[in-house]
Amino acid sequence: MIRWAWRLFRREWRRQALVLALLIVAVAAMVVGLGVASNASNQKADPTFGTANTIFNLPGTDAGGRLATDLVAIRDRFGPADVVTHQALPVPGSVSTIDLRAEDPRGTYTHVTLRLDAGRYPNGPGEVALTSDAASTFGVQIGSVWSEGGQALRVVGTVENPLDLRDQFALLAPAQATRPDSIAILVDAGQHSLQSFRLAGGPGLGIDSRGGGNKVANETIILVLGTLGLVFVGLMAVAGFSVMAQRRLRALGMLGSIGATVRHIRLVMVANGAAVGATAAVVGTATGLTAWFAFVPTLRSISHHRVDPFALPWWAIAAAMLLTFVTAVVAAWWPARAVTRISVVAALSGRPPRPQPAHRFAALGGVLLGIGLVLLAFADKHRVGFTIGGTVATPIGIIFLAPLAIQALAAIGRRSPISVRLALRDLARYQARSGAALGAITLAIGVAATIAISASAARTPTGPGNLPADQMMLYLTPGGPGSPVPPIDAAQQQTAGRAVGQLATAMHAAAVVPLDQAYNTQGVVVTAPGGGTAAPGYLTAVLAKVIRSSRGEEIQAPYALYVATPAVLAHFGITTGQIDPASDIISGRADLGGLDLFDPSVGFGPPDKQVATRQQDTFSVKFQVLKSLSPYTSDNGTLITAPAMQRFGFQPLPAGWLIQASGPLTGAQIAAARNAAAGAGLYIETRKTPASSAPLRNWSTAAGILLALGVLAMTVGLIRSETANDLRTLAAAGASSTTRRTLTATTAGALALLGAVLGSAGAYAALVAWHRSDLSPLGHVPTDNLIVLLVGLPVIATAAGWLLAGAEPHAMARRPLE
Repeated sequence: MIRWAWRLFRREWRRQALVLALLIVAVAAMVVGLGVASNASNQKADPTFGTANTIFNLPGTDAGGRLATDLVAIRDRFGPADVVTHQALPVPGSVSTIDLRAEDPRGTYTHVTLRLDAGRYPNGPGEVALTSDAASTFGVQIGSVWSEGGQALRVVGTVENPLDLRDQFALLAPAQATRPDSIAILVDAGQHSLQSFRLAGGPGLGIDSRGGGNKVANETIILVLGTLGLVFVGLMAVAGFSVMAQRRLRALGMLGSIGATVRHIRLVMVANGAAVGATAAVVGTATGLTAWFAFVPTLRSISHHRVDPFALPWWAIAAAMLLTFVTAVVAAWWPARAVTRISVVAALSGRPPRPQPAHRFAALGGVLLGIGLVLLAFADKHRVGFTIGGTVATPIGIIFLAPLAIQALAAIGRRSPISVRLALRDLARYQARSGAALGAITLAIGVAATIAISASAARTPTGPGNLPADQMMLYLTPGGPGSPVPPIDAAQQQTAGRAVGQLATAMHAAAVVPLDQAYNTQGVVVTAPGGGTAAPGYLTAVLAKVIRSSRGEEIQAPYALYVATPAVLAHFGITTGQIDPASDIISGRADLGGLDLFDPSVGFGPPDKQVATRQQDTFSVKFQVLKSLSPYTSDNGTLITAPAMQRFGFQPLPAGWLIQASGPLTGAQIAAARNAAAGAGLYIETRKTPASSAPLRNWSTAAGILLALGVLAMTVGLIRSETANDLRTLAAAGASSTTRRTLTATTAGALALLGAVLGSAGAYAALVAWHRSDLSPLGHVPTDNLIVLLVGLPVIATAAGWLLAGAEPHAMARRPLE
């Protein structure tokens, strides 16, 4: 029996190609998924904390003798400590800054946050290493001399933060910072020790902590993903071996007729399953590793940290190979068990076995689904056993609902055209393979939908951003909006205007709009509150939330205001008739309620220089939302009206310019504008791309769709090959190629639609149970991703089935009707 099974495997390899392909795709997808889960987020370190869990933040003025005393006290209490000093360096011609930090590349906790790309680390005074983007910004390279802050530094290397490739900084040797703004001391401290710790130096100590448990969480994800991968492999194997059992039904019936026992017949199928499983495990793992190494650069761009392609859970991959073999054997045994229950006469006739009642599977699925949701609800996001059990039981429960969904769809389609009705009837008729295939599609879509929904739920709403991609702001001060605006006379304003005009001409800008801010003429000329790099100037009015207490005023969420000049209104296409005369502030944003007009010049500085005309610094204002104004935070889309200027005693003060480009600004345009602005004493601001989970959502959606389409292509091929007799009968009755196309398209579209609905619904059910204590994160619905899954996948599957099913199979033309 084993020799016969081996000969069948070798001689019928073409018939088994689809089954092998199904399993190879499943194993390869599991290998890639394990690699992504293991490397998508670092298990032990943080881009800022390194491997520490606490950072003590001290002011830069502590760099003298007090730092040594504080460091001794911290090390005595918490053990090893790393010191990192930070200084914000202005970028010439830009409001952006770059962090100049001094730290030890071999620090106990910080060594994981540094990686040398070229050259060497700085090891003494007068040496510096920069990230590649920072070196490009300042126009230096290894061997160049970088003059910054009155000191000449030789560039000796190129570095990066491997945990955050967006982190742009310059690195000095330890203790080489001359004017740090802040000092960070990294330690690994317990919560009880932190609560009772105090520095002898007194105030000025800030403490930041990060949570632990990332390693356990990631290992849980890997284990759960491996388990779901094995379920996926098992479903594919069951579908494939069900088809093979049906194809060999007559041969197996012949074996029974000449005296073969049930054990002999099962042994044939199991031996064939072992051969298929071993081949799929080896080839699938090799294919998955190849795909993983090709995907590493893309994963690095998505996660924004360096990915080690060999940092894989090899134990999980080895276990997956072994369990794939075992799963294939078990999957072959299941249809063999069903075949042996068929009588010899029925087997010789070649008719498929009667499908099991769908309500039995549905009942079991409902029980498993309920158990899974309960486990997820009571996992409280930290009970690993509950999490694993719920994550495994929930999709298996949904998968067991697949036969009932197929039967329901077949019942609904009873009044449909004949070709559609036949396709749906075949799905119900061959329930074993179609149910397993639908389960695999449901699992693939469920994982993709879960990732997309979770990534959307985890994001923090950041609003539209600072600027659109086709706009640039130019300021008179390096601090940008909210910083003191230096007063300039008419000649200076004219000179700056000419420089802005030349820059706009070089950029082929569509418009240049001068911008004014509101200030109190009796305010004092100051530097930026709290120090900084901003030049002396007037403090301008802003929108803010002012909280008063016995310790003074706390200013929260300051929001820059610009004056609603005729030029600004014309830029947005707003007429004076559209503005309510009683409005003080007009804006394109509707989320500014609760903010007051704040004049920071009142009460700022010595008492004898405070504004004499009034002592009130906050005013309640009336807002008017105009959709034509910009909603961006740094754009001039929030304006103070002319009546409000008069009522509060403000005057316009030239503060900058808005340049409207004809298209999205390129990197070359931004670099040229920054150089031109630096020469004219101006400072630019362009769009800062906020951190987004969209790439993760989009890639997971694409991967789920591709995997589902692969399963569909192979499954539909298996199902339609088994209905070749029906196609020959239809062809003999005069059916055209349109009928064949409709049959295939309906089969593919029905499976895709059911899989998308069940997978998405199951993902939301699981996440509702997971977030039961706070459902607000699920309010961020990834609408585009869900539309692609629920609508795009069925449409693509239907269209592909229609286009690829037009040709008449050669076997159908050659074989006679029975």
